[in-house]
Amino acid sequence: MNQSVAEYEPFDYSYYEYSDWYSNNAEPTKPPKEIIEPCDPTADERLFHICILSTSLVVLLILAALSRKNKLCQGFARGSSNIFSPANFLDQTQNKTVAMAVFGLIFSKLAVLLISPDPLPFSKDTPAEIKEYMKIMAIFYYPLLYYPLLLCSTLQHKAGYVLGTLLSFTHFGVLLWQKFDCPKTPEIYKFYALLASLPQLACLMYLCVQFPLLFVRGPKTEEDLDSSYYTDYVKSLLQKNSSAVSSSNTDRPTLKERILNAPKGYIYIPEKVFRFPLKLAVSVFVAFVAIYHTALLLTVVIVPTLHIVRAGIDENIAFLLLGFGIVLSEDRMEVVRIVTFYAWLLEVCYICAMALSCLVSLVMLMRSMVLHRSNVKGMYKGAVYNLYNCQKTLCASKPGVICWMGLTGYQAAVVCLGIVIQTVVFFICFLFLVFIIIIPIFHGRNLIVFEMAAIAWPAWLTLILATVLQHVTAKFAFIKKEAGTRDLNNRESLFLLTYLLFLINTVLGMIVAIWRMVISALYNIVHLGRIDISLLHRTAESYDPAYYYYSHFLKVEVSQTHPVMKAFCGQLLDMLVQCGSAGRKMREAEEGVEERPSKVDSSGRIRRRWQLLYTLVNNPSLLGSRKHFQTPQTSDNILNGTPNRSTAKPTECTDTPANQDKCEDN
Repeated sequence: MNQSVAEYEPFDYSYYEYSDWYSNNAEPTKPPKEIIEPCDPTADERLFHICILSTSLVVLLILAALSRKNKLCQGFARGSSNIFSPANFLDQTQNKTVAMAVFGLIFSKLAVLLISPDPLPFSKDTPAEIKEYMKIMAIFYYPLLYYPLLLCSTLQHKAGYVLGTLLSFTHFGVLLWQKFDCPKTPEIYKFYALLASLPQLACLMYLCVQFPLLFVRGPKTEEDLDSSYYTDYVKSLLQKNSSAVSSSNTDRPTLKERILNAPKGYIYIPEKVFRFPLKLAVSVFVAFVAIYHTALLLTVVIVPTLHIVRAGIDENIAFLLLGFGIVLSEDRMEVVRIVTFYAWLLEVCYICAMALSCLVSLVMLMRSMVLHRSNVKGMYKGAVYNLYNCQKTLCASKPGVICWMGLTGYQAAVVCLGIVIQTVVFFICFLFLVFIIIIPIFHGRNLIVFEMAAIAWPAWLTLILATVLQHVTAKFAFIKKEAGTRDLNNRESLFLLTYLLFLINTVLGMIVAIWRMVISALYNIVHLGRIDISLLHRTAESYDPAYYYYSHFLKVEVSQTHPVMKAFCGQLLDMLVQCGSAGRKMREAEEGVEERPSKVDSSGRIRRRWQLLYTLVNNPSLLGSRKHFQTPQTSDNILNGTPNRSTAKPTECTDTPANQDKCEDN
């Protein structure tokens, strides 16, 4: 029975042929896999955090005692702070770099919590069922841990600078020690922990340098209302700008000048009479750190995997492709070289997509800084309609405060998501460009795209000729110029050509619709990381959450930090001080010592007050604080300072989430 079956079953020689080949070649050579064992640094993480947390608590108590002593000694002091105010985020005159470094340090620390096996340093081998709860606790723990670093620079006390130096050097030294002890870790990539800690080391190193410099310079004598920045800003508004008047009379710039001026819109150059708001500066720096961490994570997740796949390609890939009916070559080594080359191209495409995504994000970030300044200065002048599509006043509101608090976090999250999506889209575009266009041209085969275009060449030629015909006839036949004006000409021929080209324009419209969809998608993908512009239409921009947060943030920021308002408040406080000195002079006069003020000083003081009053009265952003703003006014009786909006009629506020505080704002 067995013999009869053997007579009818065909003998499979391919199995023995493959077995002989495999026995002759033995096992394919593969690169030895490096096994990274978990590393415990000599500076124990748990012990360090217990010690540094206790030290931070002692520092907070010392700073609390110092701030209380300063208040008792100074009595009334402008800009005085306490331990419950980490930084005056509404002060444009304070040092921004320390706050930027601390926020970058916190974000860098929290960025590694997504893959960390132990979110909190107090426990090791965290069970999986409580790991998410530990991550939530870590989100609150690390800001509290680095809180004293921010507070040491806020109180502006030499003892605070000394304590800040001590804390920053401790954090930096221990972190550097740990990275030298354990440069390799088993998570994702062996050097991921080391590369992810570079922004932390950079921020801590900056703090180590900045706190000693602040100690040497001493506390600032001018802060917020005491600073001359606000008065300098008012002077710049009051002085005549002759250059602006002369430039308005010049001709329009040429094409060459416009091309040369275009890159200037993407380069932020600081101005002397304008200081970037602290919250926006922190948001931009955190966005830059977010770009680094997102690019690093996307790189270490994909690129090492592609390396492993490319290194593991051997002769077996020929049999795998043969199973799918793909025969690249009769020589198996040639197949290995071809597949390895394609795998290398895949890696190159991904790295190029990642680099392009980072470059686009950095360019958009620089462009956002330029537009931030333009928007803030425009809001200072009352240009509300540049950001809103309805009438609004610049005053604080509940949605505005929420958006003001969360702007930095929103900016970082939007930038991270934008880089991920941009990398995916750019990677697909590079794959299409390389494998569908460049490689077929280089090898002279598989020209699928070009073959399809060649087959449909009559249709493409017809569409091109129809388009050229419409442009030429519109320029030379249907437009006439007489006495400097333009009008239609040859209307009968225009009507006939419109009728004859109806179907051609329908096909062109289909191509234009596809191109419109592609352009819209690419534009939104490129600008996805920006919150200073809306990705929706002007009438629907209130449904864009990121732009909604940004516009309401600016409303709160400008209403509370207007330079003219701050200059006015500073003048009022100076008047209070002068009144106190005037009373002292009166008492001295009663005792026989009388000193008359100079006429020059009094006239200059009066002139400055009238200039300040004129600026405040004509400032549209302060209209909401005046009594007559709520009263109905006719066109015949317009009070001084009310802007004339006859040229730009605002649209009605719609009942949208972005305008839910309409009754509160208007």
